[in-house]
Amino acid sequence: MTVESVRPTTPEVPELSVPPLAGGGVPGLGHGWNLVRDPLGFLTQLRDHGDLVRLKLGPKTVYAVTSPALVGTLLTSPGYQIGGPLWDTLDVLLGKGVATSNGQLHRRQRQTIQPEFRLDAIPKYTAVMVEEAQAFAERWKPGDTVDVTTEAFRIGVRVTARCFLQIGPIDELAERLSTALATVFGGMYRRMILSFGPFYRLPLPAHREFDRALAELHRLADEVIAERRASKEKPDDLLTALLEAKDENGETVNDQEVHDQVIAILTPGSETVGSQLMWILQLLAEHPEHATRLSEEVKSVIGDRPITFGDLRNLRHTNNVITEALRIRPAVWILTRQALAETELGGYRIPAGADIVYSPLAIQRDPRSYERNLEFDPDRWLPERSKDVPKYAMSPFSVGNRKCPADHFSMAELAIILATVVPKWRLENLPETDRNTRVGITLRPRRLLLRAVPR
Repeated sequence: MTVESVRPTTPEVPELSVPPLAGGGVPGLGHGWNLVRDPLGFLTQLRDHGDLVRLKLGPKTVYAVTSPALVGTLLTSPGYQIGGPLWDTLDVLLGKGVATSNGQLHRRQRQTIQPEFRLDAIPKYTAVMVEEAQAFAERWKPGDTVDVTTEAFRIGVRVTARCFLQIGPIDELAERLSTALATVFGGMYRRMILSFGPFYRLPLPAHREFDRALAELHRLADEVIAERRASKEKPDDLLTALLEAKDENGETVNDQEVHDQVIAILTPGSETVGSQLMWILQLLAEHPEHATRLSEEVKSVIGDRPITFGDLRNLRHTNNVITEALRIRPAVWILTRQALAETELGGYRIPAGADIVYSPLAIQRDPRSYERNLEFDPDRWLPERSKDVPKYAMSPFSVGNRKCPADHFSMAELAIILATVVPKWRLENLPETDRNTRVGITLRPRRLLLRAVPR
């Protein structure tokens, strides 16, 4: 989800000033306390201090980018690589899959998985997506209270596992994986911001739960790999490609790399899509007029037959609803990079090895880029209006050589789920819903309960 990096030959950088320091730091913790207490509010208000701002996380200095133009520079320059607090945390806990690796390792891993994510490869996944979307919609009865927090996560896990790993009996694995991922992704953010290793080794209940969930996640990956090896089967899927991948010397890659790659496929494909689906269904419950328009569009384009991949391009309002939800309620809300050498960014000096952070949520809600920036308005993505959006002010899948490879897959999956569920059910808010945001490596509603009413 970032830019491919090579070590550049950087000319000598002239004497430059340092960016302004953000206010509100706490002695000893710096701005780490702000990022734990109110991370979304804190990152959003940083734009008031400039396009590039210094933060202190304990003794460490981190640089925060707050403007679309500088985000574009950060993501498209070869002077920055995957690194910083987020990726360091992911690397330690989840391993070196395609999301966290750099250089030659990343290029080779990307070449292995990329064919499965090309736009022309997506149609072969449609049958699984439609089947899971129909099962998702048919589990409910009129008047049911739907725990969307659980249901959305479950379908994200099931689609990812079935499409890329061709796992047969999926029910037990999906439940175990959903439970483990929810705990792991919830606990990883605090470890990213407050890197107090000894503290997390204390035998506290929350730490034990996190450790158990992380061990379960790795155990599940090993079980998937062992089952495929034992079967001797080689279906045309991503797991087969991973097991047959070669390293730079022409040797089959080792088991640890295959393991890390399976983790890299399962985690974002399940967590981010599931979290994003929660936000979309919540927004449609809050804005029933757009749910009605979406339902009418689907009936006009598709009628009563199952959706096909070819229908997706004609579901314009459906796609605009997804895009606007990605803008205003992105699951991926914080990303980090690392400077390879001393460089300049926004007219300021960036030291070699410096960590740089930016928030897609803050960038995509910037009032300088969007009128009525906090309003859910899918029509802002109509061609005549979207042309006014500044470059890099909307990049939920990132840009450049490290753009998320699953962008087309994720958009198709979300569109198929909506086109299956929304014409069948009107989802209404319930007072029992916990509207607070659960802040982890991704964002999602803490507990989203909706009532299912037949249309």
